[in-house]
Amino acid sequence: MRIPKHLSGLARLGLAVFSLIAPSLLWAATANISIGDNFFSPTATNINIGDQVKWTWIGTNFHSTTSDTGLWDSGIHAGGNFNFTMTFPTAGNFPFHCNVHSFMTGAVTVVVASTPPTVSLTNPPNGEILSASATVRLQASASSSTASVTNVQFFEGTASLGNVPTSPYSLTVSNLGAADYTFSAVATDSNGLTATNAVTIHVVTAAPLSLSAPQRLSATSFQLTYSATVGLRYLVQRSADLTSWSPINTNTAASNSVVFEDTQAVALQNFYRVELLPNP
Repeated sequence: MRIPKHLSGLARLGLAVFSLIAPSLLWAATANISIGDNFFSPTATNINIGDQVKWTWIGTNFHSTTSDTGLWDSGIHAGGNFNFTMTFPTAGNFPFHCNVHSFMTGAVTVVVASTPPTVSLTNPPNGEILSASATVRLQASASSSTASVTNVQFFEGTASLGNVPTSPYSLTVSNLGAADYTFSAVATDSNGLTATNAVTIHVVTAAPLSLSAPQRLSATSFQLTYSATVGLRYLVQRSADLTSWSPINTNTAASNSVVFEDTQAVALQNFYRVELLPNP
């Protein structure tokens, strides 16, 4: 575990220190290489950009750690737990050797740190309310800045609904009864890293529709009240002859009783009807 400098004192006091966030994203790591009598251990070291390598002399003979390209040179030292630290800010392969013993060689390989992919469940919207027997198309977008997305898996709760290996990432679930549902999309990249995004929707049983007799408010306006189910969508239509109907209002119910005023009722006689719209 990597411990930041401001917590190292706690560690020396014997207190447990835990990082709740991936430490590689916050602090540089240190890779250790021992310089013994005529050897480096390990000879191959892999680190991320921004990490450090620390060479420690553990033998009795004189040695150095010297970059083949002149990037660093520790000078020649022996024993005494002498150490030399180098930070690597760029990616690449960095071979090194001992200036005293040319057969002593090693290399540091620096790579861009892998970051998890990103995923967003773009449909359905979080908090959406639908009527029972609903059909829902799950849609997700996913990407990775350091790898490729290899799979998006959809879940309802902990139950897997299926895997989609390539974009577009989508699948359909049908005949959902009245209940709350939490759907999630889990994206996996070629490095084996994952990311999750979830939404919760509410499927309800629509209450029976009822409509009050319209009341004339003025020469061109009527008011009516209809029962509704909160969150569901309703369409109000008007007719002067019960034959030709015109849509005049679409509304997502905010309460179980909706008051609607028609201010464009120019006919002497008007009829109204209300219907529950299908789920989007």
